[in-house]
Amino acid sequence: MSALSKTARLHGPARQESPSSAAPGTPASKWLNQTAIASVTAAGILLHLLLRYATHVSRSTWLSPLIVTLVFGGAPLVFALARRLFRREFGSDLLAGISIVTSVLLGEYLVGAIVVLMLSGGTALEGMATRRASSVLDALAKRMPQTAHRKVGESLTDVTLDQIAVGDAVVVFPHEICPVDGVVVEGQGRMDESYLTGEPFEIAKTPGSEVLSGAINGETALTLRAEKLPIDSRYARIMRVMKETEQRRPRLRRLGDMLGAWYTPAALALAAAGWAWSGDSRRFLATLVVATPCPLLLAIPVAIIGAISLAARRGIIIKDPAVLEQIAACRTLIFDKTGTLTYGKPSLTEILCAPEFQQHEVLRLAAGLERYSKHPLAGAVLNAARLANLAVEPATQIHERPGEGLGGMVAGREVLITGRKKVSTPDLILPPLAPGLECLVFVDGAYAAALRFHDAPRSDSRLFVDHLRPRHAVKKVMLVSGDRDAEVQYLAGIVGITEVYSGQTPEDKVAIVRAEARRENTLFIGDGINDAPAMQAATVGVAFGTSSDITAEAADAVILETSLGKIDELLHIGRRMRIIALESAVGGMALSIVGMLLAAAGYLPPVGGAIAQEIIDLAAVLNAARVALAPASLTDF
Repeated sequence: MSALSKTARLHGPARQESPSSAAPGTPASKWLNQTAIASVTAAGILLHLLLRYATHVSRSTWLSPLIVTLVFGGAPLVFALARRLFRREFGSDLLAGISIVTSVLLGEYLVGAIVVLMLSGGTALEGMATRRASSVLDALAKRMPQTAHRKVGESLTDVTLDQIAVGDAVVVFPHEICPVDGVVVEGQGRMDESYLTGEPFEIAKTPGSEVLSGAINGETALTLRAEKLPIDSRYARIMRVMKETEQRRPRLRRLGDMLGAWYTPAALALAAAGWAWSGDSRRFLATLVVATPCPLLLAIPVAIIGAISLAARRGIIIKDPAVLEQIAACRTLIFDKTGTLTYGKPSLTEILCAPEFQQHEVLRLAAGLERYSKHPLAGAVLNAARLANLAVEPATQIHERPGEGLGGMVAGREVLITGRKKVSTPDLILPPLAPGLECLVFVDGAYAAALRFHDAPRSDSRLFVDHLRPRHAVKKVMLVSGDRDAEVQYLAGIVGITEVYSGQTPEDKVAIVRAEARRENTLFIGDGINDAPAMQAATVGVAFGTSSDITAEAADAVILETSLGKIDELLHIGRRMRIIALESAVGGMALSIVGMLLAAAGYLPPVGGAIAQEIIDLAAVLNAARVALAPASLTDF
């Protein structure tokens, strides 16, 4: 089998497509159902009006479109609401269901059809803005290769993962995803494990090095010895944690339901009082029709759609609209380290020179040599030279032998860049060890400098963290990372975070987030695959950037531009949406209460009540639409 065909089979045999996102019970199917009901109802009302006022057909004929609408559109809505009623969930749409039933009992079919349209239309509007159904577990499974290259003697055979046993030799080709946890037995290279461990750098792999399933191999093929079955690997564990977390995620109570919990009993009591006082059942229906909480059913979804639209224009994708209602109430913010508060790549932060060397001289020589290297630290050296406006000179006689480092001639001088452990001179005085990564530079055989690297914090990290408490009423800011303790503590000291957890596995992160979420609404911000379960456990999970499709699937919102300012914008968009939505909903309900009093007193018939309610709805919706208009500024730090 050619290398090309092997590489082409990276993701294994053709996968059976996952169930359609429109399968029963999925968000997409619910959106389709509500859209279909709203469309059929609108068509039925229009046909009824045409038959009644533009033709001379019998009463049964012009009523038939309304009856069909109520049977096929109203009945499913009423049954769904009845199930919620049996669970004692008194939401904002319960009044609408009672109005539909009452209108049918009293023969007011047009009124019932209008209520069906309002109820299904509001749900369809919100679903239209969030129809991008996500499948986190499916994305995780698709990323993992379904076959492995098992080596027996000198031959390679592609086998499915369930055929891999502990002790098998497995070859991972360049740029492939590692299928098993194991130990390198042949080859030298590098692997990107950042999305699994939180380490921001590519990790060198030599015989004896441990490797993790899900890591991305670098430029060279590696032969591994499988140490665990694929079902017991690190990646499989993340999938199991994700599945468990998804099933245990708490249901968020939506804004409309919270308002409807007190509004519904009050409206029913007022409608019943009007009926009891007058003895006219039509007053009960008229009061309920006016009371139908369309400011909740329509204005709040319109506000949400406006906020989703505004966020999208600012490079923020909202996947779960509940985020917009909850994020401003989050009082605990938990950050992953790599790629969120930091840039997620190494930066040269310190040059410690020997007495006879100058920093710019060492940097110029090192950059001249590193321009020919693929080492992950080479880019950091070249970037530092560029920022210092140093000319990068060409190198000759370049060599990079395993275990020796990178060497060559630059500007007529012999330069060697290597690691501390590769230096054999016993009496050489070197700077003490410190957090971060390090390489040593030798010029003409003499020690010249130690170059130190860190995953540098973003320039605005400290400002952002400091403004969270006074501007957003945040009570606690935490840093939770899978990275080494020295690196995490180094960053925490720079950005001003005092509560720090390092070396955390995905399971550890979930436990920490769950514990915090039981105390306060919690916002978790991360960017790696190892962050995905924690995002699911938090009240709100935000993916920082799009480097991992799995993390983006797990998140409630995705920040496309890796800027802390965008997180601040999301906080402000959510708070502004909630304020305007409450104005629209509470103001609309206040007007509805006035209409209810008029209906209970007999001044509004059912159809008149429906028209009055539509006018109230229009005012509430127009106010809610203001959310889509961008204010002058959405940041305050």
